[in-house]
Amino acid sequence: MSTAPVTVSIHRVVSPDRVPEVTAWVQAGVRLANRWPGFLGSGWIRAAEGSEDWVMLYRFADADRLEAWEGSPDRRDWLAQGEGLVTERAVTRRTGIEGWFDPPVRQDEPSGPPLLPAPPRWKQSVAIWLGFFPVNLAFTLLVAWLVPAFRDLLLPLQVLVSTLILTPIMSFWVLPWVTGSLRDWLHAPTGRSRSRDERGPA
Repeated sequence: MSTAPVTVSIHRVVSPDRVPEVTAWVQAGVRLANRWPGFLGSGWIRAAEGSEDWVMLYRFADADRLEAWEGSPDRRDWLAQGEGLVTERAVTRRTGIEGWFDPPVRQDEPSGPPLLPAPPRWKQSVAIWLGFFPVNLAFTLLVAWLVPAFRDLLLPLQVLVSTLILTPIMSFWVLPWVTGSLRDWLHAPTGRSRSRDERGPA
């Protein structure tokens, strides 16, 4: 079973005059999901003030527990209650490489852990390097010891084999662990954003 968290993003269209009903419906769904193992939180954002486009987000600790929630009678009943309230446009799931860093979002009605802004690119690069360097080094040393003939392969074949093996290891185990361990540092306000927060919204 993959241990990578899965974030589901659902684009729904909401009529402005149904916002109070939709808000109550979404909150009921969150209360249901909170009873399920592996639920990590949820929230929703709007494209702009007064927009009919809502993006609803929720996250589970792994794909198996997400599947259990999405196939549950509780969720089916809840979705049935929302018929006529919203129109679903698109569903996106992010995990592995796609889920390393969350994009910046605005939560109109947050529930669960807050959705954090994406860290700066240089911090993302440091986190990726911290995961890639030791894994690549260990792989190189291990292969050189176990399969001496590997060094005699053409360089493109060596790179092909190593990337085929290391990419899933990085995506599903190493990088989720590294980014989870560095979460506070990755999402800490930079000097520029801290100054902006102290001044208030621009």
